[in-house]
Amino acid sequence: MYNFLPKWNSGLLHRPLVRVCLCLFVSVCLFIFPALRSAQAHAYSASYTTINIDRTQTGLVYSLDELSVIELTAADANGNGMLDEEEFQTIKDKLMKLIQDHLTLKINGEEKAWTSVEEYKLERSGDATKVYLTVVYPAAAAGQTVSLTDTLYDKDTKTNYVDLLTVNYGQQKSTAALSGKSRTWNLLMTEADWAGVVQAAPPEAPQQAGDTGGAGQAADQPEAVSGWFSFFKLGMNHILTGYDHLLFLFSLLIARQSFKQYATVITAFTVAHTITLTLTVLGIIDISPRIVEPAIAISICYVALDNMLRKNVSHRWVLTFMFGLIHGMGFADLLKDMQLPNSELATDLISFNIGIETVQLVIVLVLLPLLLQLHRWKHARRLVYAGSSAALVLGGLWLIERIV
Repeated sequence: MYNFLPKWNSGLLHRPLVRVCLCLFVSVCLFIFPALRSAQAHAYSASYTTINIDRTQTGLVYSLDELSVIELTAADANGNGMLDEEEFQTIKDKLMKLIQDHLTLKINGEEKAWTSVEEYKLERSGDATKVYLTVVYPAAAAGQTVSLTDTLYDKDTKTNYVDLLTVNYGQQKSTAALSGKSRTWNLLMTEADWAGVVQAAPPEAPQQAGDTGGAGQAADQPEAVSGWFSFFKLGMNHILTGYDHLLFLFSLLIARQSFKQYATVITAFTVAHTITLTLTVLGIIDISPRIVEPAIAISICYVALDNMLRKNVSHRWVLTFMFGLIHGMGFADLLKDMQLPNSELATDLISFNIGIETVQLVIVLVLLPLLLQLHRWKHARRLVYAGSSAALVLGGLWLIERIV
């Protein structure tokens, strides 16, 4: 039998190299156990909100993915993981009450109730089945503030929720990502802005947080999220909760490599996923999650096996680049349904990607010194084999889950 563990003696734990390796092993375990628990969980819940402001009314369209609806209302009576029309009719009143309780629109600091419900439906479209609710609020006036707060899932620490917001005001659009503790967006409607809004016209760009056009922000309004910064934080959170992406990164790094090889691998991964992230959000490519998600699991299994079968890896950047293209499509999953406006597209995409890269860089900077120390240990190969075996098992579980 292959013995993965060294023969311990009383002084071994006092050796600095062993302590470093143990630190690395514990860090991996702390990562893998939450990932195992979340393998079957709905890790990310996304809603899409559109606010249309004109002189006669404030319209709001809210959509929520079907898996979130099932989680929130226990609507899946037949247990097939899908919401049919009969199930939707059973829970529609409960869901509307939930949305009403957690979605708050204020005008000039005063909470408003919707004046009418224009449409409420379940729309099935392949992998993108959603519930749509269209409601109307009173109109705002020049010099008033408009704010939206979304507290759905605020008590659920296991679910990462984001509301991707688009606001139409005049001829332009503005965007923000409401997530984590930053759940409020607001806008000050200045006289200059309001002068360009005509009845029945799609609206002009709202000002983001911190930009009040010189008119000042109402004192009683909650602090608004900044558009670009909200997407930066969304990118950070997206990879931090994307255990499959993190495990792929870990599998790439754990194999013995030179510093130059590490740098080349990370660069290849970054360039590749940036390409497909951008192309997917732009709508130039559109590959179903039913293909992308199993392919991501396969990438983990393949790299883990490569670590186990080859003592010395080479030309890994080529493999990394190919799999990075797949991971980029996974990163784009959240944003591709948002239809980011041209005026905001570059800023939001760059901010989201920088958020991903920031976390990735921090992880690499933390792991590299540990890995370089690890590979000086005579038992390093055994630890690489053990870590890769764990990655292979977990990747295999995700693959089964995503193809069944």
